[in-house]
Parts: sequence; C-alpha cells; structure tokens
Amino acid sequence: MEAIIRVTGMHFVGRHGANPGEKDRPQPIDVDVEIVIDVAAAVARDALDDAVDYDSIVQTCRRIVTQRSFTLLESLASACIDAIMVDARVRSARIRVRKPALLDGATPEVELARAR
Repeated sequence: MEAIIRVTGMHFVGRHGANPGEKDRPQPIDVDVEIVIDVAAAVARDALDDAVDYDSIVQTCRRIVTQRSFTLLESLASACIDAIMVDARVRSARIRVRKPALLDGATPEVELARAR
C-alpha cells in the first residue's frame, strides 16, 4: 500500500546565498517535503518502527539548513533530499525550498524530485 506523506511549513534560518553578504547573517528558509513510501507494514502493525518518523524528516532538514551553508538553493534542496532518500523505504521524494526574505517581496523557490 503506497502513501504520500507531506511535511510542510518547516521554517528555519540558515546562511545560504550567492550574492555578497547573503551568508553574513542568517536568513529565513522555508522547506516542504513530500515522500512516497510503502505503508503496508506500518498500517498492519500500527507501529512507528515500520513508518517514517515525521520528526526525523524535520530534524534532518533542520540540521542541513542550519548547520551547513550553500551558495545555491538547488544545492541545499539536493542535500536535504539526499539525506531523506537514505531511508531505503522512501520510493521517491520531492522538496521545495524557499527563501522568502530575499527579493523585496518576491520569493524564490526551488523544487527537486528524486525517485529510485
């Protein structure tokens, strides 16, 4: 049984950017993640051990956004999706990364998707 799991509205601060001064101060970074996973075992046993822990997705993205630094949002998104795909149960993943305080009200967003 396949399910789509979404963790949306993650808000972090990090030092990412290509323009002069962008990495000098933390800036808001918003992240949404969507994964496709087989949930048959989780449903049958109603056990967290058989499911993807939503908190682990949040903590993985938090660690990457807050502890690493990237020039491109594409690279940041790729690092997050790579870390999420380490779980072999994840069949595919999609991530959206936004930098809302960058362009005088306009918000750049990068969306990446990976599948096994």
